[in-house]
Amino acid sequence: MNNIIQFMKRNYKVILIIAALSVALWSFIPNEKASDPEKDKLLIELLTFVIEKGHYSPSEIDDSFSKGVYKDYINALDPSKRFFLQSDIDEFSKYETQLDEQIKDRELTFFELTYNRLVKRMNETESYYKDALAEPFDYKKDESFNTDYETMPFAKNTQELKERWRLQLKLSALSSLVEKQKLEEDKLKNNTTDKKVEVKSFEQLEKETRESTLNSLNDNFNFISDLTREDWFSVYVNAIASRFDPHTSYMAPTEKERFDVSMSGKLEGIGARLQKKGDFTEISELISGGPAWRGKQLEAGDVVLKVAQADAEPVDVVGMRLDDVVKKIKGPKGTEVRLTVKRTDGTIKVISIIRDEVEIEETYVKSSIVEKDGYKYGVIYLPKFYINFEDVNSRDAGKDVALEVERLKNEGVQGIVMDVRDNGGGSLKTVVDIAGLFIEQGPIVQIKSAAGKKEVLYDRDAKVQWDGPLVVMINEFSASASEILAAAIQDYKRGVIIGSKQSYGKGTVQNVIDLNQFVRGSTYGDLGALKTTTQKFYRINGGSTQLEGVKSDVAIPDRYAYLKMGERDIDNAMPWDKIDAANYSIWNKQNNFDLAIAESKARMKNNAQIKLIDENAKWLDQRDKENVYSLHIDKFKAEQKALEDKSKKYKSIVDYKNAFEFKSLPYELESMSKDSVLKEKRERWHESLSKDIYIEEAIHILNDLQSENKKGLSTKMKKDKLVKS
Repeated sequence: MNNIIQFMKRNYKVILIIAALSVALWSFIPNEKASDPEKDKLLIELLTFVIEKGHYSPSEIDDSFSKGVYKDYINALDPSKRFFLQSDIDEFSKYETQLDEQIKDRELTFFELTYNRLVKRMNETESYYKDALAEPFDYKKDESFNTDYETMPFAKNTQELKERWRLQLKLSALSSLVEKQKLEEDKLKNNTTDKKVEVKSFEQLEKETRESTLNSLNDNFNFISDLTREDWFSVYVNAIASRFDPHTSYMAPTEKERFDVSMSGKLEGIGARLQKKGDFTEISELISGGPAWRGKQLEAGDVVLKVAQADAEPVDVVGMRLDDVVKKIKGPKGTEVRLTVKRTDGTIKVISIIRDEVEIEETYVKSSIVEKDGYKYGVIYLPKFYINFEDVNSRDAGKDVALEVERLKNEGVQGIVMDVRDNGGGSLKTVVDIAGLFIEQGPIVQIKSAAGKKEVLYDRDAKVQWDGPLVVMINEFSASASEILAAAIQDYKRGVIIGSKQSYGKGTVQNVIDLNQFVRGSTYGDLGALKTTTQKFYRINGGSTQLEGVKSDVAIPDRYAYLKMGERDIDNAMPWDKIDAANYSIWNKQNNFDLAIAESKARMKNNAQIKLIDENAKWLDQRDKENVYSLHIDKFKAEQKALEDKSKKYKSIVDYKNAFEFKSLPYELESMSKDSVLKEKRERWHESLSKDIYIEEAIHILNDLQSENKKGLSTKMKKDKLVKS
């Protein structure tokens, strides 16, 4: 789900100018590797069998289904309409209502046709961009480019397609050129010495821009050319799977492995992030606490030339696919890997590393302390509901949040903010455990299976780990398990929900099914897994969170308020419905609950910063609909100047600073003293919290939730302190 969230947080028009070319290359150039059609046919058969037997509400595979698969697949092949010609689409469209039969008959004609045509068109495309960038662009020519790829028709012929590439490249180069000119102008403006400043000429900058654009495209084409026919067939299979509902998907073996790491937050290896740079694999980051980080020999920027397993002969990995390099470096805990690396100074070194279990710190819960009016409050941020399904003794979100709550209690906090913004979900078990920390006992969520059977998941522990004031923060990217937590807290009136008007709206449960279990003695290797929707979950009040999400008690506008990016905006999303409510009792230990909500709404209504954010959100929505850019340099600059002038009005949004100072807990301060990477990450987090108007309002609400007796006592204590001083 986090991948969906990252996709939804797309760049908008100002950024799009620079990034448009990368969007254009959101397609693969498959390698010409030997394929096995029988394996492909088996995969389709397994997929449809498992979905039809296990999906909550499987769609009928008919002409309507076929049209949906066709549309999604063609869009995945060429979303920016930069490769196929209209004649290709005319040829493909003959299959628009035949894919249901092809799926049932395990027929691959349509896939083979589109795949081979894609290879052909992409090979041709390489000459288009190289030819277009070989000579300077005429930036005084009055022409424009429309970036609305969705309504843009496919090119009628090769000449029109070449022209489309030229215009797109010109737009990309023009935006970079204008930025480079600004930097040169700033050199002169900021020169306070008597020394003469060398300023690059227009011709130099124009040439540099074309060269950098060419290098970027070459890198992109080299990167995507690593993908195989099998990778591309996975895209076709996913076009089929996702038509049953947006959250049903096929996971190829490598994707399944990434999913497991994402859910557990752990992997076994050396603890380094890798990236492709041309034919080379570069170390981009060392994961704090991992074996490579502890060894202090490997560094970010090192290029991996060879990989050896213990005493075995090293294997040259230059030119190798990134996934294949990763496979060679990863391995079981306790085993040795030897990397031959080229350092940034040009020296060659062989580094031996003993693999170990690596915890990806960004996956895990973290907390902070803040003070207001003599009260101390805790902020708990949970990025996902993680769990290791294969090791019950491993850490998970439920255990870790319980530990953070206990640590905050030991620090004497008088209120807790539970922040699940941008949290795309995860383990159902952990969300039940976490909700149970805040109530005595009772139902947390209701689940209904395809057969109509209803199950209620309970917190059966009468212990309440935190019975004080509570605020849960959500936004439009809080989904699935995050919505279960927020809904349960809201239905019990246990805490105040604040954030976006509503959360994402994903009210379905997926199970990951290993496809290999259905094939005995397979000679095809790993067939991957299927993530399919098997259940729907419902609030304890009976309503589904599907489509509607959770509506905040205090809705606060944000930048994405008017953009379509929730479950309700997906054409084949499952519908909203309702079942009977579970038996539960409202929390009655928070006397001023409704008053705190009313006071917060009053604050937000009169908050000038919030009004500005709302105005900015409306402007972004308007900008999202404006797609035409002038490619005449003077007109382009004028357009950008107008945008900059308008955006200056909203600069105070990012410059905003609240009145709070956020601090790490004592146990973490000790860790930070020994770990500079962790220290930097926490400082960045605390800085972002100090600029966050939403967390500021959450703290105000916690303050309002304090009982009047405590408030009176606190006021008296502060007065006494003033008298004594």
